[in-house]
Amino acid sequence: MHDSRHKLGLILIGGIRLKTANVSGNLLWEPSREIQEKSNIKKFMTWLDETRGLKFEQYNQLWEWSVTDLEGFWSAIWDYYKIIAKSDYHEVLSEGKMPNVDWFSGATVNYAEHIFRKETPEKAAIIYQSEIRPQQELSWAELKKNTAAITGYLKSKGVKPGDRVVSYAPNIHETVTAFLACASIGAVWSSCAPEFGIQSVIDRFKQIEPKVMFASDGYQYGGKKYDRLELVGRIQTELPTLEETIIIPNLQDQPELSGLKNSVLWDQVISQNSNVPLTFEAVPFNHPLWILYSSGTTGKPKGIVQSQGGILLEHIKFHGLQMELTREDRFFWYTTTGWMMWNIVVSSMLTGATVLLYDGNPSYPNDETLWRFAESTKMTMMGTSASFIVANMKSNVKPREFNLSHLRSIGSTGSPLPESGFEWVYQEVKKDIWLYSTTGGTDICSGFLGGSLLMPVYSGELQARSLGVAVKSFNDAGEEVVDEIGELVVTKPMPSMPIYFWNDENGERYKNSYFDVFPDIWRHGDFIKITSRGSGVMFGRSDATINRGGIRMGTSEIYSALESIPEVHDSLIVDIPINSEQSYMPLFLVVKEGTPFSEELKSHINKTIRQNCSPRHVPNEIISVNELPKTLNGKKIEVPIKKILMGIPVNQAVNSDSLLNPQSLQYFIEFQKLIESGDVSVN
Repeated sequence: MHDSRHKLGLILIGGIRLKTANVSGNLLWEPSREIQEKSNIKKFMTWLDETRGLKFEQYNQLWEWSVTDLEGFWSAIWDYYKIIAKSDYHEVLSEGKMPNVDWFSGATVNYAEHIFRKETPEKAAIIYQSEIRPQQELSWAELKKNTAAITGYLKSKGVKPGDRVVSYAPNIHETVTAFLACASIGAVWSSCAPEFGIQSVIDRFKQIEPKVMFASDGYQYGGKKYDRLELVGRIQTELPTLEETIIIPNLQDQPELSGLKNSVLWDQVISQNSNVPLTFEAVPFNHPLWILYSSGTTGKPKGIVQSQGGILLEHIKFHGLQMELTREDRFFWYTTTGWMMWNIVVSSMLTGATVLLYDGNPSYPNDETLWRFAESTKMTMMGTSASFIVANMKSNVKPREFNLSHLRSIGSTGSPLPESGFEWVYQEVKKDIWLYSTTGGTDICSGFLGGSLLMPVYSGELQARSLGVAVKSFNDAGEEVVDEIGELVVTKPMPSMPIYFWNDENGERYKNSYFDVFPDIWRHGDFIKITSRGSGVMFGRSDATINRGGIRMGTSEIYSALESIPEVHDSLIVDIPINSEQSYMPLFLVVKEGTPFSEELKSHINKTIRQNCSPRHVPNEIISVNELPKTLNGKKIEVPIKKILMGIPVNQAVNSDSLLNPQSLQYFIEFQKLIESGDVSVN
C-alpha cells in the first residue's frame, strides 16, 4: 500500500486556528455487488420502494431521508420489523425541542418479547467461555426456560414494573438471563462489573434504590481468582432497599451463603420455578429499560435512563441495518458487564443471532486468546477495542494463522483506530473482511457513525453516519462544516437518547451535560471531521484539546503517531498553561516491559511525532511512568490529569473510586508539585 501519511493543514474554528490532518485514507475494501444485493439494508430499501414509493440508490440518500423525515423513517422501522405492540401509538414524535420530546406516545411494548420471538429452540442462543468455564452452549429453549424461572421468582418476591434490579456479576450466561427476566416483567436493570470496587458499586446502586440484586461469588481475570462474597455482604448492608439477593456460583459450585442476608443460590431459583411459563408485561414505549452510568471521573456517576421502546427500535435498526446481523450470525464483542457494549451484545439477539460471551483477560495467557475463541466458535463478527487491535499489532500477532473462514467482520470502538490499525486488519487478519469502526456513547447506547455494506472502507475513516442519527460537525459559531474538524453534534432527537437522568428532578443535569454549548443541539464532546463523501474521522475528546500558540490540536493525532513505535506500550499527553501564558505539554509514557527508557528512545519519539504530525505536536518533555490512570472501563482520563497538573485538588478533579488503578494518581500529584515549584521546562 502507498504511503498514507497525513497532510497537515490549518482551518479556522471560532476564530482560533485548528491544526488538522487532511486525511485521505487508502481504499481498503469494497463490498461486492453480490454482498450489496444480499444485504439487509438493500432489502430494506427495496421494501421502502415497494411499500412507501421511496426510491434510494445510495446509502447517503437513504441517510439524508432518515434524518429529514424522522417520523417517516422511524415508523418505517416499526413496520418493517413488525414491532409487537399491545396498544398502538398515536404519534411517532411529539412536538418540542431536545430533550423534551416523546416517542411513539400511546404504544405499549416489551423489549424481551422481541428477543424471544426470534428463537430457534434447539439452536444455540449463547455460546460462552471464561477463564474458569470451558466453552459451552445454551440453547434458545434453555434460555427461555431459565428466563421464565427467574421471572417467576422475581414476581413471587413482589418485583413489579419500575422496580430496580441490579447485577454485580461477570459476562456469563446467567447475567444475560437475569436481564431478560427483568425486561420481561418491566423491571429496570442496572449492572456493575465485579471488578468494580465496593465504593464504585455503592455510588451507582444506592442512588437507584434496588429491590433485588444478582451477584456472583467471584470471577477470574488474568489467571487470578477474585472472591466477591465479602464485598456482596458489604454492598447488602449499604443498600437499605435491597430485599433479595441471588448468588450465581462462578468460582465455586456451592458458595457459602451464611455471611449474607436474604440470599439464595441461582440453581435453587431455577429448579424451584422450572414450570413457570414466560410471559411479557407490555409497558409504555418510554418505560425505563435500564440505567447506565456516566464514568464518574469528576463526581458521583450520573444514572442514564433509557427506555424499553427507544432501545428496542434503535438496536433493531443498529444490528439489522448497520451491522447486518441475521439468524445465521455468531456475534461477539469483547466487553465487561459494566460497559454499554454488553447491552449492545445482548440486543444482537433481536435479530436471532447467537451471542458469544467471553469473560476474562483477552491477553491471557497470551494475545492470541480471542483469535482462538473466534476460531473455535466459528465467529462471524468479532468486536473489540481500538487499543486491542493496536496491542496485537505491536505484539506481532498473526490472526491469519487461525481458521477464520467464518469471520466476515471486525468491529472496533472505544477510541479512534489509527490508520495503521485499519491496514493491519487487512494485512494480518483477512483481505476480504468488513472493518466496522464505530463511535457512539453510553449516553445513547448506540453508534453515531458506523458501517454500511453499501459503502467502501477507507483507512482511518468510519464509513457512514448511522441511519436516523442527524450527526454534523459544528465550528464554535454553531455552523456546519464539511471536510474540517469540528464538534460532533446531533441536531435532531434519537429514540435511545436518555429519557432522563436518575434523581434529576428538573432535568438540569441532563441539559448541562449535552445542551450547554449549542441551544437545543446535542454536543457530545468529541472532535470529528465529516468528509464530503459522508464518512467520518474521529480526533478524540474535544475537552482534551491541545492549544499551542493559538493552534488547537487533537490528542489522537499524537497517539496515532506513537502507534508505530513498538517500545511504547501506552501514552497520555496533556497541555497546560504555565504562568497563565506558556503552553507546557508533557508526554507520559509506559514503555514495553523490558525496554530501557533511553535518550535514544525519546529522540526517536520526538522525530516520529514531528514527521507524522508537526513540530508543534512535539512535547516539551517525555516522562516514563509505571502506569496510567484508567477508568473502570479501561479508558484514559486526560481531562482529570490535566486538572490535577493545573493544581486543582484531586477530589475536585477526579473521583478516585471510578478508577481501575487509583494509586496511579499519586505520581501526577507529586509531579504537580514540581510544576508549582518551577522545576519543569517549557523549552
